Parts: sequence; C-alpha cells; structure tokens
Amino acid sequence: MSKPSFVRRFFSGIWRGLTRVRLAMSNILFLAIIAFAYFVYVGGAPEPLPEKAALLLNISGTVVDQKSDVNPLQALLASPSPEGHEVLLRDIIEAIDYAAKDPAINSLVMELDSLERLGISKTQEIVEALQNFRESGKPIIAISDYYTQDQYLLASHADTVIAHPLGGVALEGYGSYQNYFREALKKISVNVHVFRAGDHKSAVEPFMRDDMSPAQKELTSRWLNELWAQYTAIVETQRALDSGAVDSYIDGFAQRLQAQGGDAAQTALRSGLVDRLLTRSEGNDFLVELVGANDKDGRYEAVVFERYVARKRPLSLGTSDSDRVAVITAQGTIMPGQQPPGSIGGDSLAHLIRGTVEADGVKAIVLRVNSGGGSMFASEIIREQILYAKNMGLPVIVSMGAVAASGGYYIAADADEIWATPSTITGSIGVFAAFPTFEELLDRVGIYTDGVGTTDLAGSMRADRPLNPQLEDALNSGVHFAYKSFLGIVAQGRDMSIAEVDPLAEGRVWCAADALKAGLVDNLGSLDDAIAAAASIADLDTYEVQYVERPLSPRDMVLKQLANSVGSLNVFTRSAASSALSGLLGPMQEAAKELASMQDPGHLYMRCVACSMAH
Repeated sequence: MSKPSFVRRFFSGIWRGLTRVRLAMSNILFLAIIAFAYFVYVGGAPEPLPEKAALLLNISGTVVDQKSDVNPLQALLASPSPEGHEVLLRDIIEAIDYAAKDPAINSLVMELDSLERLGISKTQEIVEALQNFRESGKPIIAISDYYTQDQYLLASHADTVIAHPLGGVALEGYGSYQNYFREALKKISVNVHVFRAGDHKSAVEPFMRDDMSPAQKELTSRWLNELWAQYTAIVETQRALDSGAVDSYIDGFAQRLQAQGGDAAQTALRSGLVDRLLTRSEGNDFLVELVGANDKDGRYEAVVFERYVARKRPLSLGTSDSDRVAVITAQGTIMPGQQPPGSIGGDSLAHLIRGTVEADGVKAIVLRVNSGGGSMFASEIIREQILYAKNMGLPVIVSMGAVAASGGYYIAADADEIWATPSTITGSIGVFAAFPTFEELLDRVGIYTDGVGTTDLAGSMRADRPLNPQLEDALNSGVHFAYKSFLGIVAQGRDMSIAEVDPLAEGRVWCAADALKAGLVDNLGSLDDAIAAAASIADLDTYEVQYVERPLSPRDMVLKQLANSVGSLNVFTRSAASSALSGLLGPMQEAAKELASMQDPGHLYMRCVACSMAH
C-alpha cells in the first residue's frame, strides 16, 4: 500500500488539529453551561436554617431506595412534574431523626399532595422515625387537599389530619390486575413460545391466557389480603377506629356520601379519617399558630426535608478509619452487564460488591434488595460475589424492601441472614423462557423466509421462522435444569433439603409473615434493624454506616448534584392532559419496559410480574 502524499498528510494533520480544537471548545462550552446552571441552582452561600420552624415533609413523586440516573439538561428543560421525580427513603428517615433532636424544629408537617407512590413497606420504615419524633414531644400534622390511599397511610400517623373542604380520602383496597394478550397475539398471528418450571410461575400467563388462572388468583389473593389487613390495622389503630371501620367506609362509601349530600370531605370527617377541614389559607393560619413563626410571605416557617438533611448529614469523604457496615442497594430489574442506578446490572453490582469487600475498614455488608427479579445469568454473577464476600470473612445480611422475589430472592438466598419488612413480598421461586416468532404474521402480508444453514440449528433463533423442534427441546431442558439449580441454591443457602424447598417453590409468592414461618426469611424488620444485625454478627460495638454507590468522576458528581438540586426545588406542576395520557399509555409502557429488560443470553428469567403491585 502506497504512503499518502505529503500534501494529503499535511491537510489531514490540520483537519485532525481542528477537530481536537472543536471538541475541546465544545467541552469547555458544555462545562461553562453546567457551571452557570450549578451557580444558579446550587452556588452561593447556603441560606441559614430558621431558628424556629417545622420540618416540611413535602414528598414529591416516588419514594425509592436508589435514585435512577437523571439527565441534568432534561431536568433543566423539561416541564417539572412529580411523575418523574424520585425521593430517597433514607433522606426522609434521616431528616425526621435529625429533626427529633433539633431544638429549632418544633413540629413536623406532611404536605402530601404531590406524593405519587410510597407503598406500605416503605411507609412502615418511615413510621419508626415518626414514632421517635413524636416521643420527643413535637406534634405531627398532615395536610392535603385530597388524600390518595398511599398518601393516607402515611398521613394516618399524624396527630392531626387536615383535608380541604372540597377534598376527601380515596380508599379502595388493594388489587392486582394486568393485561392478557393471548387473543390479541392470535389475531395478529404472533406465536409466543413459553417454557416454564413451576406450576405457579405466573409471569408467562399473559401470553398463554386471556385471564388470571384460578391457582394464581388464589395465591395472589392470599398475599394481597395480608397486605390489606396490615393497611387497615395500621389506619384503625392510628385513628382509634373500630376494627373493620376501613372496610366499612369503602363498602358503604356510596351510601355514606349520599347521606352527606355528596360531600366527600364531610364523609371522611364523619367517618373519623380526618380531624379538620380547612381551606389552604385557613390551613396556613393554623400552622403559623402551631409553629409560632412565619416567613416573609406570611406562610408558616418551615424547612424542606431534602435541604434540611443535606445540611445536617455529616460530610463523608470515604477516608474514615472507623469500622464500617457497608450498605449496597440492589433496586430494579436484574439485567446482564453494566446498568445505571435504578436498575440492577449483573456486572455493575458484582463489581460494587467486590470493591466493597476489598475496601479497608468494611466489616460487614448489608444488601438492600428491592427487585422482582430478571435475568438468571445476571443473578448468578451477583450471587458469586456474595459468596466471595462470605469466603473473605465478611457477614452478608440481606434487607428486603417491598419486593424481593424470584431473581431478587435468588441473590438473597446465600446471605447469612435475611430480613424482610412486615409487608415484603418474596418467593416466586421458578424459572421461565419466552420466545416470540412472527412467521405467520409475515406470511399474511406475503413475506417469506428461506435459505440454507450448515447445521440443523443454524438460524433457529430468528423470530421470522417457526420454532425449531430441537430448540424447543433445548429450551425445555434448560428451563428445568435452571429450576433445579434454583432449588439447590435455596436449599443450600437456607440450610434446607430439596424436599423442604419444593413445596415453597413452583413460583409461589409469599407475604413476609408466611415466608418467616416457612424459613425463607429469618427476621422481620427495617433496614436499620438489618444494619444492627450485621454489626452484631461482625462483633462491632462502634461503627459507621457507609452507603456504597458506584464511583463518580468530578464531572458526573457536578451533573448529579445539579440534577438533584433541580429536582429538590419542589415546584411541580401537573398537566391534566399529560396525566391522562400517562394513564392510557401505562400498560403499553410497562409491556415495552418488560420486553426491553429481557436480555438474558440464555433466555432464562426469574421474574415476578404480579409482584410489581407491592413496590
């Protein structure tokens, strides 16, 4: 090959130089924009905290164990909405704990209008902090225009519950409903070939049926009723209502509403669910008097919990010589490879665990699991690192969040101890494979597939060809082998025999109380309880708690801080059109999300779809 001419090399060099300059200028401009936005939203000296104020718990969006990645430019340019905002459960709990001991904080106010999703499990963990706050002698007030079922569970722990005169309390009970696609798939000539091990592995039912199977209805009803029994017992205890009062309120709501002339707020007041009906201005006057201070705009003096906890939380540079209990979060669908926060990547979580094991000062690990499962391959990669941690002499404790089922249980089974909240959903020990083919749909429009291959299996994974019988046999064998492996891992991790595990498996979903009786979990308690247990097993009298996250570059740290600061402004507006559209598109979005998460190289999955209701 001839060498390029001098002229060509000369101009190529100039072009490469210009390209480097252009990229450098682009990066400088990008960093300048970020620096400007950081100064606008974050920069400057922090405003001092008030000398007398309420802690304002104005939770917006969804409460999570781990925030998903947020594009800061999208956060800057998009219309603010609670639907996409996430709040850390840890921030809520720690803010309440700090405020309980702070003489400048004389009360706690929960403004819950923008709370989208919390769940009974996370509520129970927040309640422990609320109880400590109440023991400090400071009042707790809940105020909202109209309480949803999720919002009201938290509000019921307030000393005074205030609603708007045109508001109310919307309670309906728990339900688990999903779409079924068998008939639709038949009409569009799509064949979904399903393979499963475990008669109660319901994740594939939407492709096989037009309704929920009787066996699945029975199992789902059991854990739903257990969760609902916890909900009603909590509300009735906190509100000093008779047993059965919540169910009576719901079942007789139409008659109660009619008796109050259609006034939902009065119905809630007469039923003992709220204490006072106040307009927004009346509510503010009430809180100004309670707090004993107001700001320059005449509103009651309050400090937002996210700002408060950021100021009160000690700055940690990760260089402490103290013994530490490391907390690692595993939240979301389990998928192979590197995945961003908010999802569980087999490689990314495995690297995080190994790095934590090898870090100086770490004496125990608590793995916080909130997942309905996913890829079996990725789950195994994670489990190997849990075994590595144990082999290195570190106790590993699992703290289950709202859901730790299927693959979520797989990665928990080998822990030294498993802690679940009283409302955790777990189990779903089973495996399935699903492989769609579209050959009949293509035939209908006159598209055909043909060709040659070097072996009988060549091209058998193409979705535009009928399922190869050999591949069908291979998938069946693989699913049953994987299921037996799952049983063996649970038996080994829980010190049980296969015969003892088998009746607990086959895809059955268990509530925490039943899982405790069956030996699938060891104790019921919060994340703090699991951390204390880890410290005890590691013989630690004094220790620090370290929340481990993937390392960030300085650039990523700035972007993350910017995104968090934009999100914590709490100036959310809700578009009626966008909310309605989101509701209509919800099933399709969920279906697309499920399909996108199916990335297992062996097409083997451990997933509990029905458990998503408990998140």
